[in-house]
Amino acid sequence: MHKSYIIAADIGTTSAKTLLFDRSGHILATHAVEYPLHTPRPDIAEQDPEEIYQAVLAGIQSVVRQGAVNAGEVLCVSFSSAMHSLIAVDDACRPLTACITWADNRSVGYVKTLKDLAAGHEIYMRTGTPIHPMSPLLKLMWFRDNRPDLFASAHKFIGIKEYVFARLFGEYIIDHSIASCTGLFNLRQLDWDVGALAACGVRRDQLSLPVPTTHIVQGLNPADAASLGLAPDTAFVVGASDGVLANLGAAAFEPGVYAVTIGTSGAVRGVVREPVTDPKGRLFCYALKEDFWVVGGAINNGGIMFRWVRDQLATAEAEEGRRLGMDPYDYLTKLASEVEPGSGGLIFLPLLAGERAPYWNANARGVFFGLSLYHQKPHMIRSVLEGVMYRIHSVVRALEELSGPTLEIRASGGFARSEFWLQMMADVLGSRVSVPNTIEASGAGAALLGLLATGEIADFSGAHEWVKVHHTLQADPKTGDIYDELTTIYNRVYHQLKGEFDAIAAFQQKYTLT
Repeated sequence: MHKSYIIAADIGTTSAKTLLFDRSGHILATHAVEYPLHTPRPDIAEQDPEEIYQAVLAGIQSVVRQGAVNAGEVLCVSFSSAMHSLIAVDDACRPLTACITWADNRSVGYVKTLKDLAAGHEIYMRTGTPIHPMSPLLKLMWFRDNRPDLFASAHKFIGIKEYVFARLFGEYIIDHSIASCTGLFNLRQLDWDVGALAACGVRRDQLSLPVPTTHIVQGLNPADAASLGLAPDTAFVVGASDGVLANLGAAAFEPGVYAVTIGTSGAVRGVVREPVTDPKGRLFCYALKEDFWVVGGAINNGGIMFRWVRDQLATAEAEEGRRLGMDPYDYLTKLASEVEPGSGGLIFLPLLAGERAPYWNANARGVFFGLSLYHQKPHMIRSVLEGVMYRIHSVVRALEELSGPTLEIRASGGFARSEFWLQMMADVLGSRVSVPNTIEASGAGAALLGLLATGEIADFSGAHEWVKVHHTLQADPKTGDIYDELTTIYNRVYHQLKGEFDAIAAFQQKYTLT
C-alpha cells in the first residue's frame, strides 16, 4: 500500500497539536488538545505528564479518523516538542514528579551558584544552554539539594517527549535537539557533558540515550496500533525541539533570514552550519542535524501576555466582543488599533513570568511606565502588545551581533494570524516580515524531518517548495522612528530597575510562602 501521509505530533506548552500532511505539504487534518499549567506558587509551573501523553494519543487518533486514512498509508509519525521539561520517573516509568516546564523558576537561586563556579561559563560555552532556571541542569541542582530522597530514588530524569516514547516503546531515548536544550549536552561531542553532570550530581545512566533527530522507532504494541489507527510497523521519528523545527518549517535557514515565533512564549532564531555560542551568554545554540544548528533567544512573555490582558485588564471588553459575535482577541486588537503607535508614550515591560533572552533574569517583573490620566484601556492593551515586540527587538539585535544583519523575518505561531501584530513587528524591527502558508511551522518542520528520516528526501533543499510565503509586510519608516525612540527608553528603564526587580521578587517569594 502506498504510504501517502505524514503525521506531525507537536507537544507544546499549553496544548498538543497534531497535523496530517500529504507529501506536498498540504495539511489535511488537525487536532489540538489543551492542558493546564499548574502554578500554585509564582515560582512553580508544572503539568501532568499522563495528561499530555493521552493528549498525544488523542491527536493521532483524531487526524487518522478525520483524514479517513487506512493504517498502512501513514509513512511516519514525526515529533516536535517544547524544550527544557524535566520528569523524575521510577524503574517502571511511573512519574515521581510532575512535568516541570521551562517556566518553572524554583531553581533561580542556582543561577548565581553556577555562574560563581569557575567552570560555569565554560559549561554554557560547551552546552549552548544559557544559565537560567528553565534549564534542566539547574532544575536537577535544585532537586539534589531540596528533594534528596527523590533525587536518590529516581531511576531516570527525562523530558516529556522521552516519556511519550518510553510509554509507547519501552525505550529511553532523547534526540540531539532536545538534549542540546538541557544544559547537560556537549554540542561538539554530541554526548552528555562530563562537567555538567558533575555540577548537578547526575550519572549518565540516569539520562536517556542520545540519538539523532532522524532516529526511527518501530514496533507498536498491536493493541496500541489498533487504537491509534496505525500499522504496528509505522515509523515513529523521534524528531526535535519545536524551536529548531519552526525554522525548518518556515524555510528560515538562509543567512540573514530569522524566524520569529510567538505562541505562549516567543523566540527569535537563525541557522548556522556549526555550533556557535555567545561569549556574552545571551543566546542559545541548539541542534537539528550535523550541519543545521539554530542560534537565538527565547522570551517567556509572548502570547501569554495577551491572554493576561484579556483575563485581568479587559474582561468587560472581551465580553463585549463576544456579544458582537467577535473573537475576544480580535475585538481587543481592534481597540488597540484605534490608538496611535507608541500608545501615547505608555511603555509596558512584559516580564510577568521573569525573562529569558537576552537578560536571563528570572526575577524581572512587569511594569507600566509613563502611565498618566490621558491613558485609557485601549492604550494599555496596545502597550502590552508593543511591549512583547520590544522584547523581540532586544533578541533580534543580540542575534545580529552573532549572525549578521536582518534581511527578512519569517513569522509563525498564533500571532501570525494577526495582520496588526505582524505590521507592528515590521515597524518595531524595521524589517520585512513574511508569513509562510502555514503558521504551524513546528509541525511542518517535523513533517519535513520525517521525510528526511524515512529516506523520502535527501536534504532540506526542497523546503522552499514545500513552504510558500503567503504574504509579506514592509516596515513603515515613520512609525519605525517612533518605535526606535521608545525601544531606547524601554531598554534604559529595564536596566535602571534591575536591582529593584531582585528586591521585589524576594519580597514576593517571602510573602507567598507565609
